[in-house]
Amino acid sequence: MEKQAAAQRIQELRAEIERHNRLYYGEDRPEITDAEYDLLFRELLTLEEQYPDLASPDSPSRRVGSAPLEKFTQLEHRLPMLSLENAFTEGEIADFDERVRRFLGMSAAGEIEYVCEPKMDGLAVELVYEDGTFAVGTTRGDGFMGEDITRNLKTVRSIPLRLAVTPPPRLFEVRGEVYLPLVPFQRLNSEREEAGEPPFANPRNAAAGSLRQLDSRITARRPLTIFCYAPGMVEGTEFTAQSHFLATIKAWGLPVNPLIRKVAGIAGILDYYREMQARRESLPYEIDGVVVKVDSFSLQRELGEKSRSPRWAVAIKFPPRQAVTVVEDIIPQVGRTGVVTPVAHLRPVEVSGVMVARATLHNWEEMEKKDIRIGDTVVVERAGDVIPAVVRVMAEKRTGSERILPIPASCPECGSEVVKIPDEVAVRCLGLSCPAQIRESIIHFASRRAMDIEGLGDKFIEQLLRLKLVRNVADLYTLTQNDFMQFERMGDKLAENLLNAIAASKERELARFIFALGIRHVGEHTAKLLAKAFGSIQNLAKASEEELLAIREVGPQVAQSIRTFFHNRDNMDVVEQLLATGVTPSVTEKKVGGRFTGKTFVFTGALTRFTRDAAKEMVENEGGHAAGSVSKKTDYLVAGEEAGSKLEKARQLGVKVLSEEEFLALLES
Repeated sequence: MEKQAAAQRIQELRAEIERHNRLYYGEDRPEITDAEYDLLFRELLTLEEQYPDLASPDSPSRRVGSAPLEKFTQLEHRLPMLSLENAFTEGEIADFDERVRRFLGMSAAGEIEYVCEPKMDGLAVELVYEDGTFAVGTTRGDGFMGEDITRNLKTVRSIPLRLAVTPPPRLFEVRGEVYLPLVPFQRLNSEREEAGEPPFANPRNAAAGSLRQLDSRITARRPLTIFCYAPGMVEGTEFTAQSHFLATIKAWGLPVNPLIRKVAGIAGILDYYREMQARRESLPYEIDGVVVKVDSFSLQRELGEKSRSPRWAVAIKFPPRQAVTVVEDIIPQVGRTGVVTPVAHLRPVEVSGVMVARATLHNWEEMEKKDIRIGDTVVVERAGDVIPAVVRVMAEKRTGSERILPIPASCPECGSEVVKIPDEVAVRCLGLSCPAQIRESIIHFASRRAMDIEGLGDKFIEQLLRLKLVRNVADLYTLTQNDFMQFERMGDKLAENLLNAIAASKERELARFIFALGIRHVGEHTAKLLAKAFGSIQNLAKASEEELLAIREVGPQVAQSIRTFFHNRDNMDVVEQLLATGVTPSVTEKKVGGRFTGKTFVFTGALTRFTRDAAKEMVENEGGHAAGSVSKKTDYLVAGEEAGSKLEKARQLGVKVLSEEEFLALLES
């Protein structure tokens, strides 16, 4: 594409992507699918890579994150971000209304117009727009000084990088609350627990931890969003009231909570408060109360502020979602990837209108830290999770009969060995045939990048398990047409296609087979290294830790994980069954005399012309080696957008740096 045409297309793509961001995050009415959105985004990345001088700071492509900072700088707020006074009862709400009217000299019969907003449980931030472009973003900090987290906030897709208004105000500061919705929060915590990392205590901690990452690429992977609610310093436009301000910024593309409402007097406040309290459990995000503000900005100015809080607003907190109960038992529960989690079985107790009888204890390290024992009296809380958590133990109520639950020696589901991996908090079952893990292991085994069994999706796998036709991945290769004909809405042709796809997978490459087994810490790249080094699954199964450590890029943690997997008798039984059914993994010989024989490549930054996996495969198919870090032995560094420390090190060492286009040209030369 010619540069002039590219410039026009880039402008069109930026406008279109930001419009879809507003529709999705601000108005909750998306017009296109996620896949269609991704195509637009990739097209923009490709054009900006082709014409770097056409890139701009307000481009949506800046949302992918960039290299880590050493630390955050401190910035002063032009106007202090004051905290609010709290109210906890309906009587205190009435007191607030009475104080406002008395200060304004209104009669007892007078009614004030208020704006009521859900009180989001997230992290308060300030966004600064200069001439309509997002320039700076900070945390609230102490109200006077905040941390500069601009790069992280740019990864939050609901924050427009440019305001949808012409002409824009010269300076526009807006305050808001960044939060993590409940479903992504629960998914994030599950991923952290399965990875042996401590879970976040609640969505607020997850949002705060995500925004305070020095590496904004980590923030970009977290599905954060924002609701805006208050102005800071504004130059170039005026607002008459809180309701006017919110309606205006929504039109400019800033997300505003749709539950915000203007009400009249104390009766309106109380109705709103009771409604939000009743809806609290059904909302897709955490709120811990409501915020009430005098609507008129002229009345706000007349009311003024006290030392650290305004007289014209109050935060009304909901009652705590806690209750006291007894831990009647602690039962180990096996998750989908083998993590064994202690779950407290409680004496049933009502928490926020919901009867609960279980609470997750996360892991044994957390349980020991809180000193939770069977028989303890505990405080439980529902805070951003379906299953409540134990907040603390009431040790003063102990009788001496309480019991500590030790880490089990074997899996409660299948009896296989249970181990605690060094440097992890997780305890894991290593059994490949464990019923609690079998569904996910089959899904992984059949996936496109593993054994690639076309057509065998989640729904079919669930029916195989429901009909008890498979106990492990090896049983896939013993299935018959009659087995598949037991499925709902299954025809002869579809059953035949599934059987053919299963049969075709018997001759996959050894690297795919190793990856398909789901050995912890063994991804596609490591599986390729192991396949090349050992040549067969039998050799890999017999390999010593020393032989594994001799492979470049295989460290102690990976080596130990491989040895632990193959030392498990149940796992070896499954591998032997797979081979007995005719699965014959093959080894692709490394190309001799290829374009890149003897050359080492490293890839860094955001690649737009190809994926990192595809790039490594291209190098390896031509006899080269794709490494993960830059050293004196590196021949080429291929640098994508926002390349960071690897690029700097390559320049220091004199390593030749290639763009993606130069790499492709080298490949084709």
